[in-house]
This record gives sequence, structure tokens and C-alpha cells, in this order.
Amino acid sequence: MPAATSSPHHPHLTAGLLLASIGAIGFSGKAIIVKLAYPYGVDAVTLLMYRMLFALPLFLALSWWASHRAGREKAVPLTRRDWLGVIGLGFIGYYFSSFLDFWGLQYISASLERLILYLNPTLVLVLGWVLYRRAVTPLQALAMVVSYAGVLLVFGHELGAQGPNAVLGALLVFGSAATYAIYLVYSGELVKRLGSARLVGLASTVACVLCILQFLLLRPLSAALVAPEVVWLSVLNATLCTVAPVLMVMMAVERIGAGLAAQTGMIGPMSTIVMGVLILDEAFNAWIVAGTVLVLGGVFLVTRFGAPPRK
Repeated sequence: MPAATSSPHHPHLTAGLLLASIGAIGFSGKAIIVKLAYPYGVDAVTLLMYRMLFALPLFLALSWWASHRAGREKAVPLTRRDWLGVIGLGFIGYYFSSFLDFWGLQYISASLERLILYLNPTLVLVLGWVLYRRAVTPLQALAMVVSYAGVLLVFGHELGAQGPNAVLGALLVFGSAATYAIYLVYSGELVKRLGSARLVGLASTVACVLCILQFLLLRPLSAALVAPEVVWLSVLNATLCTVAPVLMVMMAVERIGAGLAAQTGMIGPMSTIVMGVLILDEAFNAWIVAGTVLVLGGVFLVTRFGAPPRK
């Protein structure tokens, strides 16, 4: 009887796990592409501009589709408060977070960057405690300690290899994780009102415009004359590592739920390490393995047992 009951959902489970896995790998590839582009003399401002320039029409299409897809009731009209929320979330969660991440990747390895970003669920937990007084269970607190110990382990090894710049890089990427956690905490109300696809499309469109404006304000137009390899890498970054993973993860959440999709996303740090070793010739040693196991183990416990009951 249990087998017969669960069999109709099996195709959705398989498809959902596959989508979540490919989406996590796609997100992880972003760091690899950024590291491949830096040797061509491009900086974070220019590289981020190109990524968002190519992603802009795709996010506009996502916004339109989310508002007009067949079979959907008439989309909720955006109020002034909605627009302010979209602009604020687009600034903090996609523009500023992405800029800090790209900047940090100039100084640290792709492997360490992905491990730091993967602390995001623990940061959401801390923000929930600080802002809403949501209880943190002893197990979740222990899981956070384990996760941060793993990052510190890898960071300590990288500090010896990269020098003081590793401190700046790690702080910038941690700032990226923190700002994206703020986005997640404050996006709940708008997600319920607008839907995840529409909010992501609109907020990402705002971020694309901000990244392009940042380039126009901080760099001369001549800075856009980059090597052809940078342009093609940016196209890959915008499509395979930005828009496509967003869609895949959203589709995965619809099929298997946010919790299981988040746990499947643990393949992300592993794929970054593998690609970093194979493509970027980054180091692979016992320190990285131990740190990764600690981070993944701690984050698994945080996501596995979910948010604690609200007080």
C-alpha cells in the first residue's frame, strides 16, 4: 500500500531532485567563470556589468511570463509599496550581494567562496533570532558552530597560501552571504503577494539596471572594450550560471519543496571544489575536505530540522 500511494509522485521527485542538482551546479559554476575572466585584466565592476547586461532581457522575460502565464488569474497590480520593496530587495539581494561576491573572488579561491556562501541558512537563522526573536535550538546552535569551524579551517589554510588578501576576500564574500540572507528574511511578504517567479524577475531586473548604472558612473565607456573571451564567459555566466539555475531551483521547489531542494543544493560546494581543481588547478587537500564536510554537515542539520517554532 505505501508503495502504491507514493508511486504517482515518483516522477515529480526524480525531476525535482534532478532540477535542484543541476541548478546547484549551475550556481556553483559562476565562481569558476569569474575566476577564468579575471586573468584578462577585467575588474569586478565591468565583469558584473556584462553578466547583468546579458541577463537583463531574460529576467524581463521571466517577469512578463510570471505576470501573464496561461491559466493564471490576473496578476496583482504593483502598488507603490510593492515597487519600493522590489527595488530594495533588488538592491540588497541581487545587486550589492553580487558585487561583493565578484569583488571577493579576486582574492580567494572558488572553493572557499562557495563554502562561505553556503553559510547562508545559518545567517537566516541568526537574523530570525535578532529581528523576530525566533528561538534557536541547541542542535541548530551546535550545527552553526560546526559550519563556521569548517569555513575557518579552509580559510586558515588559504590565509597561508594567499596572504592578507584572503582576509579581505573572505570578508567581502561573507558580506555577500549576509546581504542575501537579509533579502531572504525580508522577501517573505512580497513572495506571498507577487509569487516567487515574479519577484525574482523584477528584483533581478532592478539589480541588472543598477549594475549597468554602476559601470557607467564608475568607469569610462572605454572600459567596456574587453577581450572576446570575457564577453563569451559573461554570456555563459548570465545564462547557464544565473538565469537557468534560478528557473531550475524554482521548478524544483514546486516539485519537492524548499527543504529537500535546499538539501539537494549541498552538491553545489562539492561541484565547485571539483571544477576548481579540474579547471582552475586549485588546491585539493585534507584541509579542504575536512572543512567542506564540517560546513555541509552543519548546514544539513540547520536545514534538516528547519526553523524553530516562533514565539
